[in-house]
Amino acid sequence: QVQLTESGGRLAQAGDSLRLSCTSSGRAFSAVAMGWWRQAPGKGREFVAAVSPDGTSRGYSDSVRGRFTISRDNDKNTVYLQMNSLMPADTAVYFCSAEAGPNSDFGRVAWSKLFTYWGQGTQVIVSS
Repeated sequence: QVQLTESGGRLAQAGDSLRLSCTSSGRAFSAVAMGWWRQAPGKGREFVAAVSPDGTSRGYSDSVRGRFTISRDNDKNTVYLQMNSLMPADTAVYFCSAEAGPNSDFGRVAWSKLFTYWGQGTQVIVSS
């Protein structure tokens, strides 16, 4: 079982930047894709971003492309989400996700089918 622990969420103002972090307990961290999702009040969970095991390929939702950047540090078992130009519409609980492994299907299956493990989430609130 892989445990994912998110941090970095807080109250921010429109236009601010935040960086979320997610640390994984998985021993095969560098072999699996990682992702970020979010769930706004009263809405379903929405894909935000994903990164390939080696960090060279990334995918983003249209709503965050150009503003958010996903990255990873495989030496630290950590994935990051740098969020710039925040808007009130970015208010949500942000969840980290991880593939099951041992091999990666990044780029071969839909985002909704790629991830097995989930963190508990970190709250981001953006005020106008």
